[in-house]
Amino acid sequence: MKLKVKALDLSTGGPLVVVLDDLDAKKLDLHTLDRVSVKRLKSKKEIIANIDISAEGIKPGIIGLFSESLKRLGVEEGTHVDIETAPKPESIEIIRKKLDGHMLTKHDLRTLINDIVNDRLSEVEITYFVAGAYTKGFTLEESAILTEETVNLGFKLNLNKEIVIDKHCIGGIPGNRTSMVVIPIIAAAGFTIAKTSSRSITSPAGTADVMEIFCPVSISHEKVQEIVKKTGACIIWQSSLNPHGADEKLIKVRHPLSLDPEGLLLSSIMAKKKAVGATHVLVDIPCGEGAKFSYKEGKELKKKFIKLGKRLGIYVKVVITDGSQPIGSGIGPALEARDVLSVLEGNGPADLQAKCVFLATEMLSMVGVKDAKREVMEIINSGAAYNKFLEIVRAQGGRKTLAIPTARYFHSVESPKKGVVKSINNKLIAKIARIAGSPEDKAAGIYLNVRRNNHVHYGDVLFTVFSNNQKRLQFAQELINRSHNKVVVVE
Repeated sequence: MKLKVKALDLSTGGPLVVVLDDLDAKKLDLHTLDRVSVKRLKSKKEIIANIDISAEGIKPGIIGLFSESLKRLGVEEGTHVDIETAPKPESIEIIRKKLDGHMLTKHDLRTLINDIVNDRLSEVEITYFVAGAYTKGFTLEESAILTEETVNLGFKLNLNKEIVIDKHCIGGIPGNRTSMVVIPIIAAAGFTIAKTSSRSITSPAGTADVMEIFCPVSISHEKVQEIVKKTGACIIWQSSLNPHGADEKLIKVRHPLSLDPEGLLLSSIMAKKKAVGATHVLVDIPCGEGAKFSYKEGKELKKKFIKLGKRLGIYVKVVITDGSQPIGSGIGPALEARDVLSVLEGNGPADLQAKCVFLATEMLSMVGVKDAKREVMEIINSGAAYNKFLEIVRAQGGRKTLAIPTARYFHSVESPKKGVVKSINNKLIAKIARIAGSPEDKAAGIYLNVRRNNHVHYGDVLFTVFSNNQKRLQFAQELINRSHNKVVVVE
């Protein structure tokens, strides 16, 4: 069937989708999410796309193309194309195989990743694969194959270095902005470390959100190579390196239900490390009440990371850390950025400083540096870490002066009595900061004045909420009031 193209000024965010009139769809016996082959006339260009059916807006004889389909076909509005029904890709049977509880082979996973990368699967179909991994599990061998195929079909940095160090934190703890301190320490010690970091999805801030306070984090492939060659390091948004990669698409469908299948978690993390050519990786797993994992779960995950690293030819060391309360004082991009600068200058929140020194020491020890802690402290105290951070910022296009935004409005929460801080609720702290506007409002968030076991008096400020929007600040206050002093518990 020949149809005339109508350009839809919309993006699907990845999947290839076309829109047909209800009558044209009936002629071909097509239903929503069925597949069609769309061919540009007098050309070899062809796409396989899912269809959406419209009773309005698209007339008979017209096919609506979203921006991804337009670009892939190289057509403009008014062009004629030919469509016909297309068979389902082999990946559909592979997804069903996992849902039935079977182990996937290398061929299965290569085919699946190839179809995901080339937008041959809808988000619904990818979600079924994630659900299969969540309910039926993944073997370590499946995780290893998935990692390798994800990297092989994505972008890889070619740093040509014998040693490339990297780190990763499982996350889930407000604050905890260690990477922005540790990376310049490692680079100042003379080692290469190319850090790709995430933006916030459900937390008040990701490393990329905080780094963006100082400089761009969406950097082209070529520019990243240049930055790392010049400074020995980078701190960039991971999606800018591989925006259409399989891992990004899998992450996208996992988050609405917060599905984090262990096999996919392992593969996702290790694929990022292998893609930047890491030879030595330190993994930080915060555990405890309020963290993603209990200490028992963390120890099991530790074993799997180490085994997967060996399978992939990467030396992996895992540290189990305390995740029972936020790390640092600031929660939110600007407030966390202040913490980072203060630690790089040799002071700042004691817990954040101690953790950064610990992680950097572990990383340098992995590559054979003797008396690693002494070297880390010298790098910080001499100003070398701070200067290296400035060098990275400027190489990524940042300003010479580091300006940090401040919020217009704030609300302080005082201790209702004299006593000892017994607990700080990670989830409530994160939720309050997000309601206040973080991370979209860079200056929004929470500043913590206390830690567990601190002695406080009646009226002492426990924490302060910041926002540039009075209504958002009001919503945050209402949540605090409903929480009945469970955000910071004083007994």
